[in-house]
Amino acid sequence: MKSRLRKIRSFINCLILFPVIAAAVPGVAQAEEISVTQWGQSLYGLPYAVAMDKGLFKKAGIDITGILSSGGGGTTVRNILASPTPYGEVAVSAALAAQRQGLDVVIVNVGTRSVAEASMVAMPNSGIRTVADLVGKKVAITSPKGVSEMLLMMVLQEKGIDPAKVTRIASGGYVNGLTMLEQGAVSAAVLIEPLSIIRKDKYATVYRAGDVLKPMTTSVGITTRKFAKESPDKLRAIINGRRAGVDALYADPAGAAKILERDFKLTPGDAKQAVDNMIGPKMWSRGEFNQAELDRMIDGLRLIGEVTGPVDWSSLIDASYLPADLKGK
Repeated sequence: MKSRLRKIRSFINCLILFPVIAAAVPGVAQAEEISVTQWGQSLYGLPYAVAMDKGLFKKAGIDITGILSSGGGGTTVRNILASPTPYGEVAVSAALAAQRQGLDVVIVNVGTRSVAEASMVAMPNSGIRTVADLVGKKVAITSPKGVSEMLLMMVLQEKGIDPAKVTRIASGGYVNGLTMLEQGAVSAAVLIEPLSIIRKDKYATVYRAGDVLKPMTTSVGITTRKFAKESPDKLRAIINGRRAGVDALYADPAGAAKILERDFKLTPGDAKQAVDNMIGPKMWSRGEFNQAELDRMIDGLRLIGEVTGPVDWSSLIDASYLPADLKGK
């Protein structure tokens, strides 16, 4: 009986001590979670899904086992700051807002660099087929000063149309905007992939933002300066793992589509079309910074009043954690 009790105590002690021992042994990866804006709803997060599926994070030196989702903006930033592994991908506007609020954030890599996933749709029988047809009409955006309003204003500007001639109605979300469209409350509504693909047979496409606007930095990877200083190897592993996910995605779009189909609950056809649509415009960056693409995003944010003065990128960006071959790009 005493021998059996000793064995039980020994087993329990092993369970208690294992996490401590594992953390102390080099090469034993600990499970980590990071945050990605609109995970499971938009295509921003596909490189992370590919990297997890193929074990690319583990190969880079970190075991990412889960992605925390949010609706974007400040919610994603708060999730990142509260996480034991404070890294995540957010919209550029969210990173800038966090800096203005004095939060401890730094941009360490680029996430996405295209607006090819954004579009505007109308009802098939509405007669609205071009950007010019929106003049004098009500259009559903998701929220004031949000990316959807910004892209609409940039498209109008590019087409030489005064934004004041298009009434913008905040719907609170893409699906909400489609409901307003179907009920006749607005004449057109903003949309984003893969939702636009899932519902492609119900609406007429007025424009695709990627066909009108040049590439721009739409999302970035951020962390805290404290985490970057204290865990530089872990941060580099996250960036390298994501970069490997991007490379794998471009090398095997069909394989990436199967992962998107499974993780985002899409049909095979919709998943394939969603990935194929983003391959051409190279939506997913490998992580390098592009000054022209950063500045185009700032120009758009100025249109909606989200940015009013100059942006000091040097105080917000730290490219030192990028792989060596990407630092000089």
